[in-house]
Amino acid sequence: MQLTAKLIQLLPLQTGTGKNGQWKKQDIIVETEGQYPKKVCISIWGDKINESVLKVGSLLTISFDVESREYNGRWYTDVKAWKVEPAGTNTTDKTADDQVYFDEGQTEGGNDLPF
Repeated sequence: MQLTAKLIQLLPLQTGTGKNGQWKKQDIIVETEGQYPKKVCISIWGDKINESVLKVGSLLTISFDVESREYNGRWYTDVKAWKVEPAGTNTTDKTADDQVYFDEGQTEGGNDLPF
């Protein structure tokens, strides 16, 4: 998945040592644009952290995966970035601007759905 959003906050860098060696994680808070902006916390792990791109106020294009897991009967969801770049950079991936969105009611009348 991919989204374009403005970086509004950098949370403290987290580091540690696990069974596979040293690790680091940077959580960022971004806000989407539009009539109903949404704030999203996104985690960036290891060598994917590019501090030169992570400037508060900058517009970023973020490619990410969403994953949920269960622990002690509760479910937790992570949004993990695998690529972060300044918005407007040429990529071969489809950007959020290429996606088509419909407002409620736009699809009425042209009921060409098979169900």
